[in-house]
Parts: sequence; C-alpha cells; structure tokens
Amino acid sequence: MGFRAYDSRIQRRVIDTLYIDAMVLADEARSYFDEGGRADREALDPLARVSFSCESLKVTTRLMHVIAWLLTQRAVDAGEMAPREALDESRRLGPAPMSDAAIVSAMPEAARTLIAASVDLHRRVARLDQIQADEVEIMESPARTMQDRLALAF
Repeated sequence: MGFRAYDSRIQRRVIDTLYIDAMVLADEARSYFDEGGRADREALDPLARVSFSCESLKVTTRLMHVIAWLLTQRAVDAGEMAPREALDESRRLGPAPMSDAAIVSAMPEAARTLIAASVDLHRRVARLDQIQADEVEIMESPARTMQDRLALAF
C-alpha cells in the first residue's frame, strides 16, 4: 500500500470520527436547547433568556457548518464529488459566529459546555479546511509549477 492510500485511509477515519462527534453534539444541543434546558432558561432574567436563545442559534450554526463541510468531504471520498469541487468557496467551512465570553460565563453550566464543545469542534474542522486550502495553493503556485517542470527536466 502506498503512502497516498494510507494517508487517504487516515483522512477518512478522521472525517468519520468528526462526523460522529458533530452528530452526537448536534443531538445533545437540540435536546438541551429545545427541551432539557427549559428550566435553566426559565430561571434566567429576560435579557439573559434572549442571550441564551442567541447562543443556542450560534451553537446550531457552528454545528451545521461543520456537518455540511464533513458531508462534502464524505462525498469526495465516495467519488460523488470531485476534490476540486469541494474546494469551491461555497463548499468551504462557513465562519463561526462569535460568542461573548462574559455572556457565556453567565449561562448555565450545561449551556456553557455545549457552547465550548461547538467552538472546539468548529476550530478543529477549520484547521482541516485551511490545510486543504493551503495544499491547493501550494499545488497551484507558479513557483511550484516551475519546480515540478524542473524536476521533470532533470
């Protein structure tokens, strides 16, 4: 087995693991923000309830961006999409909505945990997205093209 095949298997496992993590976290967030956190939300003052709802939407947005990106990677791996298509700007990882640390610190512990987990997952996937973009940039750079041509000549 060549290095590329090994590298591809590792990448597939990473994507699959992140996908499972994202789906579990999405289910936990849905369960908490829709139902389980109702008592937590009701215990907050009205302004904090609005912040709680906003943070719920931010968690959902982060997770949906991550899941969409991971599904794109799985489509590439399955041969349903060309790797080039996955690098289109519309298929890259969307930006994460920012959460204010002071607002988050006033949230119930379960909400803080979900918010932090969604931020962490988005950051991990953002690193992978950036690595892919950097690899394409290196592959397409004029200097790299010249180096490749010189290597073929000698």
